[in-house]
Amino acid sequence: MTRPVIGITTYNEPASWGAWVTVPAAELQWAYVDKVQRAGGRVVLLPPDDVDTDIVARLDGLVLTGGADVDARLYGEVPHATADVPRELRDASEIALYRAAMARELPVLGICRGLQIMCVAEGGALHQHLFDVVGDWSHREVPGTFVQHAARFADGSRIAEVLGAGLTEVNSSHHQAVRDAGRLTVTGWAHDGTVEVCEDPARRFVVGVQWHPEMLDDLRLFSAFVDACRA
Repeated sequence: MTRPVIGITTYNEPASWGAWVTVPAAELQWAYVDKVQRAGGRVVLLPPDDVDTDIVARLDGLVLTGGADVDARLYGEVPHATADVPRELRDASEIALYRAAMARELPVLGICRGLQIMCVAEGGALHQHLFDVVGDWSHREVPGTFVQHAARFADGSRIAEVLGAGLTEVNSSHHQAVRDAGRLTVTGWAHDGTVEVCEDPARRFVVGVQWHPEMLDDLRLFSAFVDACRA
């Protein structure tokens, strides 16, 4: 069986390894690669690039990964005091890749920041400091850790088709969230109303989730995505 070629976006952050100490690097947690490979995909890593989206023509699908906050200036707001330093090159690159993938009708899976990139690219906006909205740290108590909570999905949605219509436990680690999904459709919510899933129901597979499925043992979401890419 042919393995579909899946592009996964990478971070552009300082890193250390071997004899190299704190140098700029295109990097990604292995969990993303592992899940796509285990689901049957062949991975190509996509570092930030502000010029070229032609690579999309060589892909069968696109994964937009987690990471630093999306620059609020992209949706017309001043960044909140708690916001990360903007990753302008990465923001521009991922928005361009997403739009190019949509133009070619490729399957897209957005994870955490990836969901937020999708919504901003579609004209939406974010809650910049989720604590101000929900009043607690139930989506990230400490950076770099996960909080388990329930999510519910809309009947008939793609995410419900993949994970089931009942309550599903998810693992969150984010301090921003979708406020306005733009042209996407909201199909999943946390216990406190926080948006957990957005989709384009007119497409074969365009799904963004706010949690981190790459850190779970459940392969269903990645398998459904890779199957769509293979089709």
